Amino acid sequence: MSETLPPPEAVRIGIVSISDRASVGVYEDKGLPALQDWLGAALINPIHYEARLIPDERALIAQTLRELVDDKSCDLVLTTGGTGPALRDVTPEATLDVADKEMPGFGEQMRQISLRFVPTAILSRQVAVIRGKALIINLPGQPKSIAETLGGLKNAEGKQEVDGIFAAVPYCIDLIGGPYLETRDAFVKAFRPKAAQRPVRSAN
Repeated sequence: MSETLPPPEAVRIGIVSISDRASVGVYEDKGLPALQDWLGAALINPIHYEARLIPDERALIAQTLRELVDDKSCDLVLTTGGTGPALRDVTPEATLDVADKEMPGFGEQMRQISLRFVPTAILSRQVAVIRGKALIINLPGQPKSIAETLGGLKNAEGKQEVDGIFAAVPYCIDLIGGPYLETRDAFVKAFRPKAAQRPVRSAN
């Protein structure tokens, strides 16, 4: 029964919006609110956010990622913006600069999802890496694309047609020694092998 279960583990999540213009107030940043709204709907864990809005500067992006993982002890870091082919798009390079391991499957799946909507998805260069005990993932810049790549695609009846990348995030964090992330299954369902699953809460 759910009342006998220990409370969900707290998780620290870094959210980083990377944009020259938004960082100096030319327009309102929409990436950080989109990330926070989606994560709040997806997870039942208590979340402590470390939010950053920074320009497209490779050294600064890398410095920010190191700070969030090494100093702020974030378990998961999600970035948005700066992943295209434009000259100022350097988020993937900065992310690889801080990597211990690359996780190419995340980027492959994000592009497959986005290709269902626009052929220019092949221009996206999102990467995911592990640094220490943290997973860092580059996401697209638009809120709609953020939701689609994280949550996947459902048909008109609400049945999941294509899994988003977040389905694999909790188990990945398990494997690198992080907290046990619990999702609201009606919103997004995490996949774990049976041996790695804990009892499901009735409110999930």
